[in-house]
Amino acid sequence: MNRVPGGAENAHSSSVESCPSLRDVHSINPAQLMARIESYEGREKKGISDVRRTFCLFVTFDLLFITLLWIIELNVKGGIETTLEKEVLQYDYSSSYFDIFLLAVFRFKVLILAYAMCRLRHWWAIAFTTAVTSAFLLAKVIISQLFSQGAFGYVLPIISFILAWIETWFLDFKVLPQEAEEENSKL
Repeated sequence: MNRVPGGAENAHSSSVESCPSLRDVHSINPAQLMARIESYEGREKKGISDVRRTFCLFVTFDLLFITLLWIIELNVKGGIETTLEKEVLQYDYSSSYFDIFLLAVFRFKVLILAYAMCRLRHWWAIAFTTAVTSAFLLAKVIISQLFSQGAFGYVLPIISFILAWIETWFLDFKVLPQEAEEENSKL
């Protein structure tokens, strides 16, 4: 006969007893279950809202898209290294697209700082970045010689302008009203 030593037998029986049985699963108090669900919902609400997250994703897309277009422009003009040196180190306002890239970086930093990190609930940051972008691009198009440089003379400023205004529209007509509506529904 194989007899299990007393210590091993007790360990086996205690591990079986620690597993919940089917009877224990059905004896969960509904009030405890609802309290647990509400605590998970409360944790979820402290994070960033879905519509604000979408806005931040679009701001990131703006930066990456302008960067991609600028890199394509660098490559089309005769190689990334030589054109990068000409546009950055020998910067010329009238022929360089580097400032449009920096404008996208500026928008990204200000908007992510204001609406993702500080969770601002006001339109002033987007108004400021859109005004700066619009004024700069308008001056750039009037003063510079970008239109004589081919398709990118049109594409990069126009795309940058459109993306800045789409961000403004999205924040003003989607993010802020929806978050205010959710906040009012909680009260």
